[in-house]
Amino acid sequence: MKIENTEKPAGSWDPAMSLWARVQRLEDDIIKRIQSQYGQHFPIEVRHYCAQWLEEQPWSQIEEDNPAHEVYAHQVLSHLIKAIHIQINEFPNSSESFLQKMVLQEAATKLQALYSTSPLLLVKEIKSCLAQEERFVHQAENPVQNQDTMNDQLQTTEIHKKIVEMIESCREKTQQTETYLKQLQNLQESFVIQYQNQVKVNAQIQQVEKQNKELGLLAPGLDGNDIAESMTPQQYQQVVQNNVQVEKKLRKQKEDLERDLLCKAEELLQCRLILADKHRDTFDGLEELQKMVVDKELIAWKRKQQLSGNGVRFDTQLLDVLQQWCEALAEMIWKNRQQILGVEILRQKLPIDIPNGTPDLVPELNQKITGLLSSLVTSTFIVECQPPQVLKKESRFTATVRLLVGGKLNIHMSPPTVKASIISEHQAKALLKNDSHAKNDTSGEILNNNGTMEYHQAKGELSITFRNMSLKKIKRADKKGSEAVTEEKFCVLFQSDFQIGSGELMFQVWTLSLPVVVTVHGNQECNAMATALWDNQFAEPGRTPFTVPDTVPWCQMAELLNGKFQAATGRGLTAENLSYLANKAFGQIKPGEDFSQRSITWSMFNKDALSARNFTFWEWFYNVMKLTEEHLKQPWMDGSVIGFVSKNSAQEWLMTKPNGTFLLRFSDSETGGITIAWVADDPSKPGERAVWNLAPYGRKDFMIRSLSDRIKDLDALVTLYPNMPKSQAFGKYYTAVSEKHHAVKDGYVPCTLVAKLPDSLASAAPMDFNNPQTPQSSHLSPDSPTYESNNVAMNQNHLQPIEEDMDLLLSTVTDYNPDDISDISDINIAEFIKSMSQKK
Repeated sequence: MKIENTEKPAGSWDPAMSLWARVQRLEDDIIKRIQSQYGQHFPIEVRHYCAQWLEEQPWSQIEEDNPAHEVYAHQVLSHLIKAIHIQINEFPNSSESFLQKMVLQEAATKLQALYSTSPLLLVKEIKSCLAQEERFVHQAENPVQNQDTMNDQLQTTEIHKKIVEMIESCREKTQQTETYLKQLQNLQESFVIQYQNQVKVNAQIQQVEKQNKELGLLAPGLDGNDIAESMTPQQYQQVVQNNVQVEKKLRKQKEDLERDLLCKAEELLQCRLILADKHRDTFDGLEELQKMVVDKELIAWKRKQQLSGNGVRFDTQLLDVLQQWCEALAEMIWKNRQQILGVEILRQKLPIDIPNGTPDLVPELNQKITGLLSSLVTSTFIVECQPPQVLKKESRFTATVRLLVGGKLNIHMSPPTVKASIISEHQAKALLKNDSHAKNDTSGEILNNNGTMEYHQAKGELSITFRNMSLKKIKRADKKGSEAVTEEKFCVLFQSDFQIGSGELMFQVWTLSLPVVVTVHGNQECNAMATALWDNQFAEPGRTPFTVPDTVPWCQMAELLNGKFQAATGRGLTAENLSYLANKAFGQIKPGEDFSQRSITWSMFNKDALSARNFTFWEWFYNVMKLTEEHLKQPWMDGSVIGFVSKNSAQEWLMTKPNGTFLLRFSDSETGGITIAWVADDPSKPGERAVWNLAPYGRKDFMIRSLSDRIKDLDALVTLYPNMPKSQAFGKYYTAVSEKHHAVKDGYVPCTLVAKLPDSLASAAPMDFNNPQTPQSSHLSPDSPTYESNNVAMNQNHLQPIEEDMDLLLSTVTDYNPDDISDISDINIAEFIKSMSQKK
């Protein structure tokens, strides 16, 4: 893998056909959506000025979740910073470019600060941005799409629009209740002030009453009343009259205050009831929004994540959108909960009895909003990057867990720890039944299974990536009938606990990975993958772990096969390909029969062998897929490999074409084999033609010599079916042979492996005028009309008299074992040595 360190500034590049140039031709609303994915974590200015460099890098070869690729990610960061500085230096020294230089310099500094310790996050961001751009450009440039896809996209857009509207509505309602609560608080404070005034008036009345009582006891004429005797009767009468007036005035004031207090108490009670109704309306909206976001969209995201394991395209950017929605929910729920707590404090300070028949909503609202918060927190603890579903024992694997609301609830201020453990299907069922002991049960031992969540400030993500987990031990359950070990499902349990609101609320959260199948040897991968794919494709929402149907419609199976094959090879399956596969799965289907309504069972898929074969349908398909992915990808993507065609159909097609016409089809009798069928004269029947088939090539054969080079070797193969010259179809894949390749090194003569047909068929081969430079070499012909990769030919132009002729020959044979000559029995060694002696 090579990270390009370009010295060419972006400004010197003609971006006419670049992805970024095509993005700029999109409609304004689409460009705004693309622009929204950029920010401080990856500035759009860097995307613009470093477009060429960004689009030239081998992003598909860097796995952002693979710790081993961190060294490449460091190179990405280093070379990107360098590309930015190159662009800065290319700007002229003018006032117009001054601001651009500052923006790019700041961007380089931020990128270095953000990703120097976690460069794989930068790779993830760039890949996500480029993938979204490609998707929008593809949609714009290919308006004629499958109607179902267009309807799905339209429906998704409408749902997202509705969610945004619901968030704005709930946010507005939350603000209204916040304002109303402040008004209620002001009203209660006013009530308290008036109540204090009323208390003062009461105290004054009591004081006046006390004075009047004392004056009554001190009336003039009473013995020993010196004070009264000091007053004239008129004065005494005036004092009494004044006190009566004061008392009357105070009592009037008291009555007014009590009447006002009574009205305000009634107003307070009504305001509390109105606020409770408003909160109930807001909570209903929040509950509906949470169902939409968590119970529908997040579940749909998890389903898409599951299907991505089968090769279905998966928009990873959607999780960031979901986090934005969940954070908005968390913020509003938390604010509303604080409002309810505020209402309860006001009620405690000033208790007012609710009339009989009127429900007290506050306790119910408190319980509801706390339940919404609890449900949101526990539901948004998710597995962002799943562990491998075919998990080999004692192999390193990774997984990422993320808490979507961790940033908004300030959980990152005291980052929680997460523990991973592997559990069985039975233990997963017990966990979902709230078995208190289930969280402590395990079915094996995982190394490096504890870690602390990290807060990535650039994107506001609270997550943890387990980079070096390894399954050390596994405990399998007792076998169920004929169930193989590759049918047994486990999963990884991630669990954590933390508190929010200064310890006010304590949460214990957990989440399960997708089902995994544990293997101990590479030869179990095929069958283990079958179990994982079947589970991914046919799992039903809300199922009991990990129940799947035993029988499914063929149309759904066709989706699985097409998606997986396309993801592996770059091109999907045609209707004809799927019809061929249906014939293979069900046996011979009658012409015109609608097989789409037929059903296929798990046993037909990967337990029962195909008719007259010793392998299952899936084993055949899996090996064909691996062969195509590893050795035939480009010809398959070009359409040069038909592949899925029967021997009889190939014969019928070729017999209508001129001699030398050939096609490539996957072998029916072997797993992971491809054969070349061609039409030529039949040497045993003069004047008649026949279709010949080479013995199937496998992956080991193509490790020795590629398919294209083998086709080049065989002069009998002239035209690729239906009418394309072979050099046009395969010439770009021929291996170039340089003079350096022919040079003798250390006394050893290099040789070239060349495919050759039997002389009887080769002599009848038509001339390939499109490839006149095909090298002709002396070959050792097999006795059979078929040919396999062990046949060897020497390039005569470079033979030298050496003593190690035998060793030279044997060194060209892959997997040669000097103690096992039978591995190269097709080589006539005696004839070879004889011919070598003659040339000496």
